[in-house]
Amino acid sequence: MDSTLAVVDAPQDIEALYRADADRLWRAVYAFAGDAEIASDAVAEAYAQLLRRGSAVRDPAAWVWRSAFQIGRGALKTRRLDAAATEPVVDHADAYADQDLLTAVRRLPEGQRAVVILFYYADLPIRQIAERLGTNSLAVRANLSRGRRRLRDLLGDRDG
Repeated sequence: MDSTLAVVDAPQDIEALYRADADRLWRAVYAFAGDAEIASDAVAEAYAQLLRRGSAVRDPAAWVWRSAFQIGRGALKTRRLDAAATEPVVDHADAYADQDLLTAVRRLPEGQRAVVILFYYADLPIRQIAERLGTNSLAVRANLSRGRRRLRDLLGDRDG
């Protein structure tokens, strides 16, 4: 996905962004949080905040992704969910999802989980992940490396 760097002046621009990217954002936040309600609330709240802020947001696509993940993270903390023990809701699961992989991803620490999801699921480059999470590229690379190593440990050698 290419990040839109234009300033948002009209609700129509936000609606176009929502129609183009909200479903993918919801799936990414769902994979991060493991809870469909948290994903729905986080995406809706992120776009509602974008509507309120309007032209004050320089990069709306990056801003809404970062906000949705922050809102989802806050909801997880508020509800004191243990991501490792949370089973995915089958009604909302991706038909092509590997449940072992999703369970392993949910066992990663939040920073690693967010980076792995944005890199592999949302197919974002390192630079855009850093922008969307409000961090730097070095931290993204470190979390991605640690997340890959942890997933290898959790999943083992599945090919042989």
